[in-house]
Amino acid sequence: MVFAPGEKPGNEPEEVKLQNASKQIVQNAILQAVQQVSQESQRREERISDNQGHIQLGVGELTKKHEKK
Repeated sequence: MVFAPGEKPGNEPEEVKLQNASKQIVQNAILQAVQQVSQESQRREERISDNQGHIQLGVGELTKKHEKK
C-alpha cells in the first residue's frame, strides 16, 4: 500500500467512522426533509378541505335564498 504524505497506515478505521457519520448525517437530513414535505402537504390538504367546506356552505346559502323567493 502507498500512503499520501501525512497519512498513516492506521487511519482506515477513522476514515470508516467519518464515512459512517457522513452517511448518518445525510440520512437524517433526508428524513427531516421528507417529514417537512409531508407536514406541508397535510397542512395544504387541510386548507383545501376547509375551503371546500366554506364553498359548500356558500352554495347552500345561495340555494336557500333562491328557494325563499
